Amino acid sequence: MEATRDEAPWPWLLASAAVCGMATLGGVLVQRLGGDGNVALALYTTAYLAGGWDAAIDTFGKLKRLRLDIHFLMLAVALGAAFIGAWWEGAALLFLFSLSGALEAMAMARTDREIRSLFREAPKQALEVLPDGTTRETEAAHLTESTLIRILPGEQFPADAMVVSGESAADESSLTGESVPVGKTAGSTVFGGTLNTWGKLDAKVLRPPGDSAHARIIKLIREAQASKAPSQRFTDRFGTGYTVGILGLSLVMFLVWHFVFGIPAFVAGEDGRSAFYRAMTLLVVCSPCALVISIPSAILAGIAAGARRGILFRGGVALENLATINRLAVDKTGTLTRGELELTGIEVEQPGNEDKLLSIAAALSRDSTHPLSRAIVAAQMKRGVPTLHSEDFESLAGKGLTGTVDGVEVTLGRRSLFTEHAWLSALPDPAPGLTEVLVHGGNTAGRLLLYDAPRPEAAETVKQLRDRGIEVTMLTGDREESAELVATELGLRDWRSALHPEDKVNAIRQWREKGERVAMAGDGVNDAPSLAAADVSVGMGLRGSDAVLEQADIVLTKDRLERILEALELSRGCRAIIRQNLAISLGVVLLLGLAALGSWIPLPLGVLGHEGSTVVVVLNSLRLLFQGSGGD
Repeated sequence: MEATRDEAPWPWLLASAAVCGMATLGGVLVQRLGGDGNVALALYTTAYLAGGWDAAIDTFGKLKRLRLDIHFLMLAVALGAAFIGAWWEGAALLFLFSLSGALEAMAMARTDREIRSLFREAPKQALEVLPDGTTRETEAAHLTESTLIRILPGEQFPADAMVVSGESAADESSLTGESVPVGKTAGSTVFGGTLNTWGKLDAKVLRPPGDSAHARIIKLIREAQASKAPSQRFTDRFGTGYTVGILGLSLVMFLVWHFVFGIPAFVAGEDGRSAFYRAMTLLVVCSPCALVISIPSAILAGIAAGARRGILFRGGVALENLATINRLAVDKTGTLTRGELELTGIEVEQPGNEDKLLSIAAALSRDSTHPLSRAIVAAQMKRGVPTLHSEDFESLAGKGLTGTVDGVEVTLGRRSLFTEHAWLSALPDPAPGLTEVLVHGGNTAGRLLLYDAPRPEAAETVKQLRDRGIEVTMLTGDREESAELVATELGLRDWRSALHPEDKVNAIRQWREKGERVAMAGDGVNDAPSLAAADVSVGMGLRGSDAVLEQADIVLTKDRLERILEALELSRGCRAIIRQNLAISLGVVLLLGLAALGSWIPLPLGVLGHEGSTVVVVLNSLRLLFQGSGGD
């Protein structure tokens, strides 16, 4: 049974199965009540057509490619049953087969619906800014790189873009899971499908709408659904061969029952079953419907369940393999920490000038895209101190910023810029883990201390991973003091500092050579080599990082570290359900096959057991969609 049917949506399949079932029931009632045989035959014919048309289309397409599968087996059995006059048995087979196919298609549609519900639909229209400053509406699909667009308050961004002018905040909850709007000023990146909350922005398109962050996520999920997991490839290996083998076994047993045991070929014997009837029963019960669907249904449900939680598995391989790891290597900045500096202290030459120092620092920083500048502006907005504006702005490469604020010349940056200011140059070095920014303007001087704080969920995540038998090791390029500070705060027992990218790769290779299964979690381009070296790679977040989507086996789109735990539980749950499905499907085939060989089972019971097991494994797989809360 195919996992998806593009030609026939599940409502059509379900309606066909219902017609097949009602026509079969009608035929049985007419036959049992002694009604007109032609009416019963017409009802059975209707049941055959309604229940078998989809399988017939699929079979015809595969026969042209010289392939046989279980659809062929089902049609062969149904036609064989009609040939020997067992119309109701054949119709019942097609009813149960079409019903299980409809339920399977409905299950796959449910996974698609979960994925489609993840994101708001991107706008179809955009407001293009023309060279003369006027605007016109244009199709969003026609936007190209460098097109200047205007986004008004309350509108969605039609594409990924860089803000050129204006100030606002974007609701990026559909992308990152964070409910607090993210401030946007000149130089900030905005993402297609997210919402502009309050200000007017002009922005230059970075990439066409079809290549936006949201579009890439959807593409990633589609590719993941189309890929094959190790367990699924296991069942694919013997698809056609198994079908031919069962056809051969049924033919051999037909000959044995007829020529060795003397059972009539096509006419019912003493027990009411001909050799052909028995062969048809064997053919039905040995068809691997449940086995074929048992793994892809679990994989697709697992991928959809992960996507709903902000966990994108890059195919069934990643979904299965994550459950096997026993070590997680993690980058520090942006993975164990927020990756965004926060203001933790202000030291001033003259006490009481703290807010003034922050205001003039933010005035200069507003014209810079440096991470330190963004952190200073964010702190000014958070504290609500007065907003000032700068003139004559200049960026001193690698050193800092200068400009004029309220008529006073202001300098902001590294300590090397302030050799003439005795108080600033005499300040002691900041504590390990802290970053300083010195500021001097007129009679105001001081420094801002910033800190890349650990994620609030990181310590608990580390503990829970250790409880699950997974050792967590931090790999960072930072100096020993900073690494030790974060490791101590998070309760890490193992960390390595001052590492270059090749050092991280070597560490992962050493663990793997010792037989460990290693996952690596990182947040961007500098982690790409170590992500590639690991058995499973986990990318943190999507904000502007194409490398994450390209390299990582698993992407945590909502940039939340605890999703690793959910991904692990989902992977382990998926492997458990795959094992359960294989046990159910193989067990049913074995039991029913032995019963059919011994002629102990009638065709209707064989049909019920065979199709019933298919329904059971599909419903068992759907349990993954409800595993955990799935909330944010």
